[in-house]
Amino acid sequence: MRSSVEIYNVRTGTARIVWQTEKLVEAPNFSPDGSYLLLNGDGLLYRLALDGSGDFERLDTGFAVQCNNDHGISPDGTQIVISDKTEFGKSAIYVLPIEGGTPRLVTQNLPSYWHGWSPDGKELAYCGIRNDVFDIYTISVEGGEERRLTQGEGRNDGPDYSADGRWIYFNSSRTGLMQIWRIHPDGTGLEQVTQDNYGNWFAHPSPDNDRILILSYDPDVFDHPRDLNVRLRMMDMDGGNLTTLLELFGGQGTINVPNWSPNGDEFAYVRYFPVSG
Repeated sequence: MRSSVEIYNVRTGTARIVWQTEKLVEAPNFSPDGSYLLLNGDGLLYRLALDGSGDFERLDTGFAVQCNNDHGISPDGTQIVISDKTEFGKSAIYVLPIEGGTPRLVTQNLPSYWHGWSPDGKELAYCGIRNDVFDIYTISVEGGEERRLTQGEGRNDGPDYSADGRWIYFNSSRTGLMQIWRIHPDGTGLEQVTQDNYGNWFAHPSPDNDRILILSYDPDVFDHPRDLNVRLRMMDMDGGNLTTLLELFGGQGTINVPNWSPNGDEFAYVRYFPVSG
């Protein structure tokens, strides 16, 4: 086995294995009705049924066949957003119908890596690399001019909206180790949320807006590589009550994108097995 797709229940504190495969799969999103997970593997997107059948079905993404693990589903459940480099050789953000189809380009500036969809469905948040500087941007889902929220203070990545739309949470290395920060969508109110001796990435606010899930690396790890011992941790919206839920072999691909169940009781993640040989 290479990948183990699992679901953790925050009310019971227990996890269950949904599916295991020899394939490398990444970044599970829950469907709006909770019936399947959306994952990527080998540059493509797949639906994994949660009815126990183990059905793993490719989603039609048209010409986009070099999708990375930055993808998600719109709040109203009608569209999918992807980050793909087929067309330009650099990651661009596109949207397409939930049932699959031809992607429509959103971002003109590249590379851009999607991470969050505003609760009202009107804006996307993403990491953009401009002149080798990693910053947080937002843009209308219809395209147009991008809004820059950070100004190159360290590396800024992984933005995701709170369920009430008041905050965008992201990770930044501006104080040294990667830590979780938040900022209002209009660029005001910047606050540091975590301050500890871990490299903290990919903050995902829960649908009921009362907790944040993050992935934490040991302090000597740079970037967000795969195949390391990491931990999934939970905290209050302001960073209080930070608690480790589980430790696992993972990292890149484990929880790169929004991964909460629609009712906020569970979240999905991928555990990896070491490459043999």
